[in-house]
Amino acid sequence: MGMRVKPADFQKLNLRCHALLSDVPLHDAWAIPLDGGGPGRSIRDASAVLFGDPRPSKNFAVRGLFALRWALGRAFGWDDGRHDVPGASYVHRLSEADRSRSQVAPGTRDGHFRVLYVFGDEALSELRNATVHAFLALALTRRPGGYTLYLAVYVKPVSRFTTLYMALIDPFRRLVVYPALGKQAQQRWSRAYA
Repeated sequence: MGMRVKPADFQKLNLRCHALLSDVPLHDAWAIPLDGGGPGRSIRDASAVLFGDPRPSKNFAVRGLFALRWALGRAFGWDDGRHDVPGASYVHRLSEADRSRSQVAPGTRDGHFRVLYVFGDEALSELRNATVHAFLALALTRRPGGYTLYLAVYVKPVSRFTTLYMALIDPFRRLVVYPALGKQAQQRWSRAYA
């Protein structure tokens, strides 16, 4: 289904996000084994099986947790646009080489996230609100018999509340959300590329 990996193991991968996010703590990293798939799979293929289904998750707990988070965000104004200050975006840190290599225009909105880049085997997006300035890094590597999809979350505090907020949600993310995402990704990958 997927498992947490040591941050040092994720940081050993040759990825652009390590340099771009050198001032942002790596909060969590996961590895999801994806069997089969054949040659030539890309991060866009992996991202599609991870997030591409617009229907709500079949996992009741995951649906409930996300519904609760977005309801709290509306009630307390955490997700108001005023917290997503354009000048704070890391899109301004991208080099011209990053911009020209990206398969999606840097700064493009993708749901709650802003895409920073999408390369063939790596993608990076950011989300900024009143609770966190978070970055979601995805990387796809070949392994015998298939691929491994890495999912890493970097978190830059935006206030004193960030540390408390992350401590409160970590058990739910680690015990419910990420295992469910990993299982879902494996099932969809199997259906698409078996």
